[in-house]
Amino acid sequence: MNVTELKDKVLKKLDETDLQYDSRFNRKEEILRIERQDNHKGVDVQLNKLLQKATKSEEIIDEIVYYVSETLTRMADTKEVTNEGMIYPVVRSTSFPKEAKDGKKFIFDEHTAETVIFYALDHGRSYELIDESLLETLGLTKEALKEKAFNNLKTLDIKYKKETVQENDFYFISHRDGYDASRILNEEFLNDFHSKLEGEMMIGLPHQDVLIIVDVINEVGYDIMAQMMMQYFAEGLTPITSLSFSYRHKKLEPVFILGKAKNYNKNKK
Repeated sequence: MNVTELKDKVLKKLDETDLQYDSRFNRKEEILRIERQDNHKGVDVQLNKLLQKATKSEEIIDEIVYYVSETLTRMADTKEVTNEGMIYPVVRSTSFPKEAKDGKKFIFDEHTAETVIFYALDHGRSYELIDESLLETLGLTKEALKEKAFNNLKTLDIKYKKETVQENDFYFISHRDGYDASRILNEEFLNDFHSKLEGEMMIGLPHQDVLIIVDVINEVGYDIMAQMMMQYFAEGLTPITSLSFSYRHKKLEPVFILGKAKNYNKNKK
């Protein structure tokens, strides 16, 4: 599959939805632009970054279509504002735009050298980032917004799958609710998890839909963590950072790990 074929498959799937859209394809940069027909608001899909994953599994096409459909639905000029109980913090990379294309500035807070905290209003199957205009509509101050978002975050379930590789335990949190990476902001959860681990606690949030926690016992753990972060970061629809974080003394510190190119047998302990 090449980029043009991926573009055609995405548009074919979009045609099966009720979305009224226009599209254009930048062949040089391999970016597919999809816009609403009524107000011309839209989204850019960088197909070149998704081609490798699409070649392995065409499930990514459904993810792209879902993302585009939900995003364009939120871009309608007339919206219904939901209640304040549906406000959550979301983590993004420091390179993520601080304002929308229409110039409205998003509400955000600094987090680490690699990450920034934005705030989202949940609409059920999707959410929108809160900007200054929406904050005013909600009738909230920034501090009140932050308090509600973090309180709501604490109510989210946290389930994980565990894998052990040569004595190192890997925990994968992936509810695919849009807030998996956000769970790194739940300090009570992090502290509780930290108290149960034997080695160094490493955390990864390569993209929006996964949070990885590792109990690193030996060098193999660091190697696998480094390789895993690069792979997940490259495959995520909303990438955040390929760096891992060490969690010590209730603080997150970005750590660059130079992983060795080895294939480890996950069944070997």
